[in-house]
Amino acid sequence: MTAMSSIAEATISAATEMPRFADGSINLQEVLRQLAESVVNEVMSAEADQLCEATGNSRNGYRERMLTTCVGTLTLRVPKLRSGSFFPEDVLERYQRVDRAVVAAVAEMYATGTSTRKVQRVAAAMGIERISRDQVSAICASLDSEVEELSTRPLGDLPTPYLWLDATYVKCRRSGRVASTAVVTAIGCDSEGWRHVLGVGVVDTESYDSWSAFLGRVRERGVRGVRLVTSDAHEGLRRAVEETFQGAAWQRCAVHLMRDCARAASGSRRTSRRVSRIVAPVFRLREAGAVRAAYHLAIEMLEGCCPEAARILEEAEPDALAYLDFPPSHWKRLRTNNLQERTNREIKRRSRVVQVFPSVASLERLAGAVMCDQDEEWSRSRYFSERVMSELPDEPGARQAAAPTGEQLAAFRLVARRAIEASLELADELEAA
Repeated sequence: MTAMSSIAEATISAATEMPRFADGSINLQEVLRQLAESVVNEVMSAEADQLCEATGNSRNGYRERMLTTCVGTLTLRVPKLRSGSFFPEDVLERYQRVDRAVVAAVAEMYATGTSTRKVQRVAAAMGIERISRDQVSAICASLDSEVEELSTRPLGDLPTPYLWLDATYVKCRRSGRVASTAVVTAIGCDSEGWRHVLGVGVVDTESYDSWSAFLGRVRERGVRGVRLVTSDAHEGLRRAVEETFQGAAWQRCAVHLMRDCARAASGSRRTSRRVSRIVAPVFRLREAGAVRAAYHLAIEMLEGCCPEAARILEEAEPDALAYLDFPPSHWKRLRTNNLQERTNREIKRRSRVVQVFPSVASLERLAGAVMCDQDEEWSRSRYFSERVMSELPDEPGARQAAAPTGEQLAAFRLVARRAIEASLELADELEAA
């Protein structure tokens, strides 16, 4: 009833304050546009109120979206919620931010004369030759404001126990030359199990200085309570993490570690595959004691076929097994950087269309658009359920497992040996086939 009365009031207001042309005649199209805008906004507001009432959530302002219709462009006020998101899919299609970022980048390439034949064909297929300079400017302004909001919003509402960091490289024109440029991203999971994009940036190179500055900006926006940071073994990144998030554990991505071990056997593909088959089962086991036993057994077995891989695995043990100090139900998503890898693949996929970005701003726009879409998608479902997150102790280090007995150690070692031998047998069967 409230929504209907508001709509009726909007209708009366539109009738009493009719928009008119300069000659005094009524502008009927503008009347319809204003009426449509008022009705749709009231309907969205009512739906958001109903959702909040049903879930115990609350409103948190709104964000404006433009919608082009046959009666003109409507300014829609889409409600924002304290937790999760509200999106009226019966009214709007979700913004295709990334596609618009690609359009803007390709249009800029035309302006700077750096486009290639392939990019020209892509541009023609996307209809870029029909987009005016004003339209491109409007696209850029809209995307830049959304990326800016994502990169500057406060992050201190809830503790963020888990953090994933990574960089991917894209070709970009800088200072008149084409250079491989790092796109760095930070993804966090808060204490209620929701994923959030904490930061995205473009830097000259992936170094300690660049990571330290990037993480410093993330920290200044309120990120707190970080318990574990997962990333690859870049020395500058690791050092920046230790200084920025003091007291947090560092998890070396298990997938990157397995690749490092396999590369140590570069002289032989057969040896490289064997190394991978020895290491992979270690991280699939579901008991901390069995994982540690398998890790030590893998080092022993690698000594015989690839001593360099054994050395890498042995030196990495404290960081490769950091995830074991957290609840077992969290292990699968903590021990690797797969969450970041999937996001990086989307940035790479879109960057192939452009090939070489004409400027840092265009690269920031596309990377930011990808992360805006990801953040909006993640707001629809938890990464960890409330029940699973409740297993995380309130205080770091509160979860201390009792030291295994000699009998338990023997049992763990037996399980570990069976797991690794089964992996090697399967590899041999596949190779023979």
